[in-house]
Amino acid sequence: MNIQSSPVKVIGLTGGIGSGKTAVSDRFATHGIAVIDADIASREVVEKGEPALNRISEHFGSEALLEDGALNRAYLRKRIFDAPEEKQWLEALLHPLIRDRIIQQINRFSQDPEYKPAYLLLVSPLLLETNQWELVDRILVVDVPREVQLARTTARDNCDPKTIEAIIAAQSPRDFKLERADDIIENTGSLNDLHNAVEKLHNQYNQA
Repeated sequence: MNIQSSPVKVIGLTGGIGSGKTAVSDRFATHGIAVIDADIASREVVEKGEPALNRISEHFGSEALLEDGALNRAYLRKRIFDAPEEKQWLEALLHPLIRDRIIQQINRFSQDPEYKPAYLLLVSPLLLETNQWELVDRILVVDVPREVQLARTTARDNCDPKTIEAIIAAQSPRDFKLERADDIIENTGSLNDLHNAVEKLHNQYNQA
């Protein structure tokens, strides 16, 4: 599946855990900007009735499903945590499906004559780790220092700091993201600072 030709630009928004991606995308949305969430797409492709869910059940066994037939996410995370080959199998199955789901949504907005903005937003924590970056015209990285990631995520999710450290370690390094960014929002100031940064980029992106 391919993106259909359109003057609507696609801005890829990414950043590490606790960086503030949701706060940024929510602010863009107040300007009427369509927000496509890769996390939502990743959940949709494994909903009950989806072919991928059957493939997962066949590969990992019946324990991969809950009693109601939905995906047993806790079991699946445990199975792939220390098994790189199983993680690779799962990613090879799901990443193309997620990509196609994202493309469907991009085409829906970009081909809609009622959609007036000059751009839309694709929010994806794995934008740079997968081939999703190929779908965007510019890359926007929300950046915070590691200690801020730890503090925010620990407070938000009520998680043990060691768990958050493990998640951060599993993500691509901060420098990797920054080197590939076309635009950067340094989200270490106030909410007003964040809003001002979004306003500036919105005006830039919305130019014809």
